[in-house]
Parts: sequence; C-alpha cells; structure tokens
Amino acid sequence: MKKYLRLVTGLTLVMVAAGTNAANVQLGIILGFTGPIESLTPQMSAGAELAIKEASGSGLFLDGSSITAVKADSTCIDSAAATAAAERLVTADRVQGIIGADCSGVTGAILQQVVRPNGIVMISPSATSPGLSTAEDDGLFFRTAPSDARQGEVMTGVIMDRGIKQVAVTYTNNDYGKGLADAFESAFRVAGGEVTISASHEDGKADYASEIGALASAGGEALVVAGYLDQGGLGIIQGSLDADAFSTFVLPDGMIGEALVEAIGPDLDGSFGQHPSAQGPGAAMIAKLGQENGFNGDSPFVAESYDAAALIILAMQAAGSSDSMAYQQKVMEVANAPGEKIYPGDLAKALQILQDGGEVDYDGASAVELIGPGESAGNYREIEVKDSAITTVRYR
Repeated sequence: MKKYLRLVTGLTLVMVAAGTNAANVQLGIILGFTGPIESLTPQMSAGAELAIKEASGSGLFLDGSSITAVKADSTCIDSAAATAAAERLVTADRVQGIIGADCSGVTGAILQQVVRPNGIVMISPSATSPGLSTAEDDGLFFRTAPSDARQGEVMTGVIMDRGIKQVAVTYTNNDYGKGLADAFESAFRVAGGEVTISASHEDGKADYASEIGALASAGGEALVVAGYLDQGGLGIIQGSLDADAFSTFVLPDGMIGEALVEAIGPDLDGSFGQHPSAQGPGAAMIAKLGQENGFNGDSPFVAESYDAAALIILAMQAAGSSDSMAYQQKVMEVANAPGEKIYPGDLAKALQILQDGGEVDYDGASAVELIGPGESAGNYREIEVKDSAITTVRYR
C-alpha cells in the first residue's frame, strides 16, 4: 500500500511539474551586456523583452501560457564565457528558445556547443558573419539580420556613390571583422575600387599607434572601420584623428551608435556608413513603441531583436508547442507569405489568427523575409554624421 501511495504521489508531482512548465515558457536573451558593444545591447534586449511582454500579456499564447525572459551575458567576444552562459540558460533555466547571440564568433560557438547538442532553437538579431550561412545547424539557427556578404555589397555602393574610389580597411580580429572585411574588399574591387591595405586590430588595447601608422602609410580617401564602437574601433578612430591620419571614416553596423558620436564629438561629422534597418510601417511602429516604453526603437538591431523574439513566439503558436523539435519547422512559415501581414503591436492578433488555424506573414519591425538557410534577405539604412548626430540618408 505504501509503495502504491508513493507511486501515485510521484506521478502527481510529475503531472504538476509538467503543467507548470506548459504554463510558463522561458525564453533566453543572450547578448553582450559587457564588452565592445555594451552600449547597444540594453536597447536590443528591451526590444526583445517588449515582444515577450506583448505576447504574454495577450492571454492568447499556447492556451494562456505566460512567457518569461531570462537574460545572460555573451560578452560578445569570449566564446568560453558565452557558451557557459548559454548552457546555464538551457540546463538550469530550462529555456525553450534563445534570442541571440549578438556577435558572430560567440554565436557560432553557442550554436555548435549548446544549441545543436541540446536541440534548442536560436534566432540571432545581429550575428552577421557570412560563415554562419553555411554552418551546420540542424535547422535550429536563424537570424533576422542579413549576412555581411550583403553588407559588403551595400557598403561598396554607399562609398562609390560618394565618389570615393580608394580606401584603407581595418577590422577587429574575429569572425565578424574578418568576414565583413573580406566581403567588402571583394565587392569593392569588382566595382573598380582600390583597397590600399586591409589590416586587423585587437580590441582592448590602450594604444593603436602602430596600426594607425600602417594604415596612414598605405593611404586612402577614407578609412573603413569594421570594428566595435565601444572598444577597438573607437580607439582606431580617435588615434587616427589625433595623428591627422584620416578625417573621414566609413562605419559598418558594429560601429554605429550614439556612444561613438558622444565619444568623438564634432570630429566625426562627415563620416558615414550603414546598418541593417528597414523603412515602412514596422519601423515606424517599433520607434513609437520604443518611445512609449522607455527605449530607443531606432537604435541598431532593436528591430531585429523584437523580431527574433516574435518569430520564436509565433512559431510556437503555429506548432501548438514550445518544444524546439516541433516549432523549428514553423519559423520560416510564419516569417514569409502567405498570410496576413503582422507588425509590432500586432502579436495578439497574430496569435489569435494562428490559434484559429489561419496563416500570418510576419513583416515585423525590420521587414522580415527569411531566405535560404533561414536568414534575412536584408535591408539597410545609410547614415551620415552631421552636427554630432546620426542622420538617415536613405534606405537600400
């Protein structure tokens, strides 16, 4: 009799635990809250958390289940720390999907060491290395930011349209920097441009005099800085200005943020670049929602972060399950036509449509369209620094 009671009690506890898990879905947000893009990640996280709050508060997600965000620090550059943090999200926090990571190197490490072994869906809002397009991912990895193969072509157009035919390139010595520098150099040469030098730099150095000396000796009408705005890229720009080596800088996505403008001041005026972004109703709505919720919806990768969270949530709803093995098949489906267009603020409507057996085409904040291996087709905002402010030139 006692054995029977123990068995019944054990089964009851298992059933209660299962019910609790079903009623509270945990989603991980892993971004570089410390490190070379730490000025960008609080805004990115706020975008993802807004989508989670919106869907959870609707009462329509998976029969009334709630969604909780669990944050972890990728550091952006330390793969060992990033994988340990991601492992904790999966094994200790029991997350059922991951928004992140941010920088390409740590994203690749998490993909191979945590995501694939544990069978967890991960959608990155900002990892852009071309190498991730062909990485083995078991159908679990997606990204709402386009590959830097695309950014290299866009940056070539941005530079050429300004009549600049000769540039020097410096890049942070990791997957992101090298991948972007190579993609750009290839596209720029095909377009008839000349890269006088393409040289790496390390983040975290106190002095970049030797790197700047080599760049200055090679020369160029502008310096392309494929780095990070809170570390090496900032040091390269400030050192170049101090040495009177370059006065115009081309700023790819990892270099664009208010923190850089504030650090350099008026000397950055006239510099220009691009970052993934889109125009249209979704972009306008995330800017409005950001203002209403205390964050900057125009900050780089905020739209993509909101969209990464929204896609996981809608894929779960479409599958009727928070199990990655079930909903991974639905990510591309909810992201693309056919279906009703869905924008930021529309998640309750989307959840209802899916619950009723209908279809959605999630356009989101960044004009989402997933292609090939599950990555964004890519839209870019061209910017220029004028009067110590980042201004929009056009969208490409």
